[in-house]
Amino acid sequence: MNANQYRWCELFLVFFLLPIIAYAFRHQLANWLFPALIILTAVCTYLLLTDPHFKRFRLTSLGTFSTVKRRLFSTFFIGALFSAMFYGLVNQESWFDMPLNSTRDWLILMIAYPILSVLPQELVFRSYFFHRYKRILPKKTIRVVLSAAVFALAHCVYDNWVAIALSFVGGLLFAYTYAHSRSLAVCVLEHSLWGLWVFTLGLGQYLDSGVTF
Repeated sequence: MNANQYRWCELFLVFFLLPIIAYAFRHQLANWLFPALIILTAVCTYLLLTDPHFKRFRLTSLGTFSTVKRRLFSTFFIGALFSAMFYGLVNQESWFDMPLNSTRDWLILMIAYPILSVLPQELVFRSYFFHRYKRILPKKTIRVVLSAAVFALAHCVYDNWVAIALSFVGGLLFAYTYAHSRSLAVCVLEHSLWGLWVFTLGLGQYLDSGVTF
């Protein structure tokens, strides 16, 4: 098995087979999903840091943030405004439920979510995915779409189409940002903005039974 064949097998096993297994045994593995994410993040981090071809500064620098910041913030504010109006119309009972009725949990989430959930996800699905499979997926557009697809598949443990759809759309945004900024920090910022907004708005009810948000 050559290096390219090995990477194809790894991509299939880690990003397709593991999520399917997690979905099939989601009730039995519910308490093990977060530890599994941490272990996967640790392994991916080790492989990145020991790869001489990986530019470590991509993990900490802002890259070309100046070229994406206008699109990043304008997309967020427009999307947040539209989603607030739409969700308020279709599900007013859950509209801003968490900050209004579970303020303490919401404040804890504001701090813990970017560190414990967003950072591991972005490291695995963006930094690791884009670098590790660049050789077998040389076209950037293909990596953006496939990164979003496997990111959405990882959310199948929630067993609802809303979580998968939101994750795919978000995955496209985050992957596109990474492809153009080449910065993990910028992706963590964007993912945190959208993820925290989803929970603040009330959509967290669709993301309450697994490890990723």
